[in-house]
Amino acid sequence: MTKFSQYNFNDAINKSLKEIGFDEPTEVQEAVISLVNKKKDIIVQSETGSGKTHAFLLPILNAITKDQTVQALIATPSRELAYQIYEDTQAILKNYPEEYNAFIYVGGADRERQKRKLEAHQPQIAIGTPGRLWDMIRENDLHVDDVQRFVVDEADMTLDMGFLDDIDHIASKMPENHEMMVFSATIPQRLEPFLKKYMKGPQRVEIKNSSVIAKNVENWLMFAHGRDKKEMIYQLMTLGSPYLALIFANTKKSVDEIYNYLKAKGLKVARIHGGLSPRERKRVMKQVENMEYQFVVATDLAARGIDINGVSHVINAEIPDDLDFFIHRVGRTGRNKMSGIAITLYNPGEENKIAELEHMGIKFLPKDLKNDEIVEAYDRDRRTQRHATQEKLDPKLVGFVKKQKTKKKPGYKKKIRQAISTDKRQKNRIKNRQEMKQKRDKRRGS
Repeated sequence: MTKFSQYNFNDAINKSLKEIGFDEPTEVQEAVISLVNKKKDIIVQSETGSGKTHAFLLPILNAITKDQTVQALIATPSRELAYQIYEDTQAILKNYPEEYNAFIYVGGADRERQKRKLEAHQPQIAIGTPGRLWDMIRENDLHVDDVQRFVVDEADMTLDMGFLDDIDHIASKMPENHEMMVFSATIPQRLEPFLKKYMKGPQRVEIKNSSVIAKNVENWLMFAHGRDKKEMIYQLMTLGSPYLALIFANTKKSVDEIYNYLKAKGLKVARIHGGLSPRERKRVMKQVENMEYQFVVATDLAARGIDINGVSHVINAEIPDDLDFFIHRVGRTGRNKMSGIAITLYNPGEENKIAELEHMGIKFLPKDLKNDEIVEAYDRDRRTQRHATQEKLDPKLVGFVKKQKTKKKPGYKKKIRQAISTDKRQKNRIKNRQEMKQKRDKRRGS
C-alpha cells in the first residue's frame, strides 16, 4: 500500500501532511503525482471528493523555489473553490522554514490593494477565478512570464459558467514550455478544442468510481404526495437530529424560501447561493466550517468541490436539472468512510428523472413520513407512472436499440439503458448551457 512518505516530499510537506492526517494517497493522487513530477501535460477526470486538489498541489509545492516569480497559476470557477485551494495551500506551506507566498485573486476583493501587493512582490503561487486572474494579467499586475505550471480546476464547471474565454486568454500569455493540468469531473466534447489548442500530447487519467454513491451512504427516496416540502424537510431535520445537514435546491428563490421557513421554525440555519455578496458568502462558509450552523441550504454552487467536513445528511429538496449534480450533492456526505444519509424528495411528474438516476446506477430505498416516523415504503405509483410517462426515444437511438435486441449479446440490456441515459444527460447539459448562455447574454446586454 502506497504511503505519502514514499514520494520523497520535503520535510515541511511531510510534517504538514501528518498534521492534517494524510497518510495514504487516494487513487487519483497516486495516479497523478508521479505524472506531475515527470512534468507531463495531464487531463484528469475524477469525481468531486476524490482528492484532486492535493494531487496537483503537493508536487507543485514540493518543486517551488525562493525566486520571487509566479511559478504556478491555479484557476478555478468559483470563489469558494479558490478560497478552499488557497487554505489547503497555506496548510501545506505553514511548516516551510522560509516564507513562500500564495496569493488569491477573486471577484469582490479589493483590486487596488491586490495591485499594491503585487507591486511589492509577485507570489510563487497564484490562485483565483478566471475573470479576476485575467484582469490582473491583462493589466500587467500579475506577471506570468515564468509560470511553469498552469492548473485548470473543475474544467466542466468553468465551461458551464462561461469562463472558458478567460482561460483561453490566460493560456495564451503563458510561456511556451509551461505544463498544463486540467482536472474535471467530466470532460465535455466542447472542451476538447481548447485542450488540443494548448496541450502537448497530454496524458489522460480517468478514475472510475466503483459505485456511483458510496456504500456507506443510505440513499432514501420520498414521494411528496403534494405535501409541503418545507414542512417535510423540517420534520426530517427534527426527527433525525443530524450532525450537519446540507439541503439543496435548484434556484436562489427556492433556497431563500426553505431558509426563511426553517429559520422561522427556530432552527439555526445558513444559506449559500450566488445572490449573496462575496463577503457574506465567505463569512457564511467560515461559520459553517467552524460548526456554527447545523443546517445549510444551498444551490449547486456549494456542491462542486466545496469540502464541508462532517456532513451527516444531504436533502435534495428538488432534483437537479443536470442529473450529474445529483451525484455531486450526495457526495457531500459519507466522506472519509463515515456513514451518511441522502434524502431525495420528488413530486408527481418527476418519475422519469428518478428512472434516469436509476439507469445511472443509483439505487434508492423508498421511505415515507407517517405519524412523525420514518417508515419503509414501496412506491408502486412511481413504478407505474414511470412506464406510463416514459419519453419516446430519440430516432437515432431507435436503430441502436433494435440492433442490440437482435444481437442479444451478454449485457445488451445494460448497453441500451446506458445509451438512453447518456443521450438524456447530453441533452440536459446542452439545454442547461444554452439557458446559462442566454442569461449571460441578457446580463451583458442590460
